Amino acid sequence: MNEKRIQQVLEIEKQAQQVHDAALREAQQIPIEAEQKAQALLEKARAQAQEQARKLATSAEADAESARILAEAEQKNKKTEALAMSNFDRAVSHVIEQVIGRE
Repeated sequence: MNEKRIQQVLEIEKQAQQVHDAALREAQQIPIEAEQKAQALLEKARAQAQEQARKLATSAEADAESARILAEAEQKNKKTEALAMSNFDRAVSHVIEQVIGRE
């Protein structure tokens, strides 16, 4: 009977050692997994930041291009208006000459 008890105690100690070893291996994996997850989060955040920066740069370029096109259009409008006014003055003079000449 003593031998049976000793066998049980030895078996319990063996199981306890196995549980301890498994817990130790798991504890050693936790920092590694945490590091991997942190690295993945950093990569994701970096990719998102780069995408957002690209969108902002594209938007800024589009805004600058729109401003340039608007400025060119305003310049052309001013030239066209000045030309139209010049032609208008000549047209009025022509009409007046025609009216005076016909009467």
